[in-house]
Amino acid sequence: MAQSHVLRYQAMTEIDRGTGVKTRLLVSRHLGSENLTSGITTFEPGSKIARHWHNCDESVVVLEGEAVCEIDGQLYTLAPYDTTFVPANVPHRFLNQSDKPMAILWTYAAGYVTRTFADTGVTVEHLSESDKATAPTA
Repeated sequence: MAQSHVLRYQAMTEIDRGTGVKTRLLVSRHLGSENLTSGITTFEPGSKIARHWHNCDESVVVLEGEAVCEIDGQLYTLAPYDTTFVPANVPHRFLNQSDKPMAILWTYAAGYVTRTFADTGVTVEHLSESDKATAPTA
C-alpha cells in the first residue's frame, strides 16, 4: 500500500522541457501512485508543446494566464480555472500566445504515462529525457 505524502511545490525539481516550457512533477508512481500522475507546467510567452496524445485520460486546469488549447484540431481560448478533459489517444496541445506567463495543473488517470507525438509518431515515457516540448524525430 502506498504511503501518504505532503508535497512542497518549491522543493519539487523543475524540469526544463525546452522552448520556455518547464514542469514540476507532483504525484507519480515514484510515490507509489498506481492510478494518478499530476504536475504543474509553466509556459513563457510564445511557448508551446507539440501536438501529442497519451495512453490515458487527462484533465488540465489553467492556473495562471491565458492558454490556447488545441484538441483534435479545434482551438479553445482558456482563462484561469477553465478545465479540459481529453480522453486517451486524442491529439492535443497547449500554447501560450499571450505576452504573459501561463501555468497549468495537469492530471493523468494512470501511474505509467506515455506521450506520442502527432507529427512523428514517436512514443516516449512521460517526463523522460526524451519528453520535451518539441517532437523527437526518432
